[in-house]
Amino acid sequence: MKFVIPSTELLNHLQLMGKVMNSKNTLPILDNILLRLQGSKLTFMASDLETTLVSEVEVPNVEEDGSVAVPRMMAEALKEFPEQPLTLSVSSDTFLIEVSWATGKLTLAGFDPQEFPTLPEVSVTASISLAAPTLNEGITNTIYASAADELRPVMNGIFFDFTGEHATFVASDAHKLVRYRRPDVKVSGQNSFILPKKPASLLRSILAREQGEVAVVFDSKNASFSLPSYTLVCRLIEGNFPAYDSVIPKDNPNKVNTDRLELLSVVKRIAPLGPAGTGLIRIKFSANQVTIMAQDLDFSQSGVERIACQYEGEEMEIGFKSAFLIDILTNLHTQEVSFEFSDPSRAGLILPVGEDAEKEQTLALLMPMMIN
Repeated sequence: MKFVIPSTELLNHLQLMGKVMNSKNTLPILDNILLRLQGSKLTFMASDLETTLVSEVEVPNVEEDGSVAVPRMMAEALKEFPEQPLTLSVSSDTFLIEVSWATGKLTLAGFDPQEFPTLPEVSVTASISLAAPTLNEGITNTIYASAADELRPVMNGIFFDFTGEHATFVASDAHKLVRYRRPDVKVSGQNSFILPKKPASLLRSILAREQGEVAVVFDSKNASFSLPSYTLVCRLIEGNFPAYDSVIPKDNPNKVNTDRLELLSVVKRIAPLGPAGTGLIRIKFSANQVTIMAQDLDFSQSGVERIACQYEGEEMEIGFKSAFLIDILTNLHTQEVSFEFSDPSRAGLILPVGEDAEKEQTLALLMPMMIN
């Protein structure tokens, strides 16, 4: 096996593969990345047995086909290389890897590629096609709200819900819930699955620079996401996602519009002065202003700040966990946001103001905290 490849291209693919690999693996071969060269097509593969990622790149200067499992530390060795061509040659007998360039070379021990697990097969129960930017938006706008709960694994990912009317992406950790809906995406039939957080993060890193279509194929246990140069196959989370629409309050007479970035800055300033154990921040809504307050009696510290708003409803004070509120305000992208709620004991809705509702609809739900 012998070929020439630009150093940055090789490093980028190795680093992407490294995101799949676990720090500890049950199979030693999973500490490596599979390289397979056939003709001018070089394939990279990494797996943790739950998630498998494959990427392909064209290499014009090929002298000999072959395959090898390379150690993950190869990426570390290439980090400081400037852009230059690298020649990789691998012994078919010993799997010894030699990387050479104009002024030097390095040698690494490779491993038998036959030990590497094969790409899992997905029996086609359903298939859909999504534009890469749409899938990227669906993941980006919801993944931050997913949980890490061993007792409720169905919450540890993003719920994909496809109908003939829209595509919906939902994530929740039971304290906050985010629903991102695309009315412009219509899929025949009704299908759904729960994508774990790790493959969702991997997809997001790939989709950020893609513009084509993503072919999604899934059954009851696995899903495959295929792009021209990438394929990701992962185990899905089994179980039933909670009925998310039923927990979203419908009757919310109290509504306030305010500047998102200004509110976010104030919450970040005031929140450190509140109780460290709970992260409680109190927000008072009145006719033309929002008052943000935090207090920690144990350390005799407090903070208060006011910003302008447009408010319809009764004067009201509600408590939120500051970290959750910061998460939501950070991940919404409009200049203004709207709060909608009925009373301080029920969940509040946070909505972006100015979204094109025919294209996308974002809704965030945040559970309140008790105010003593």
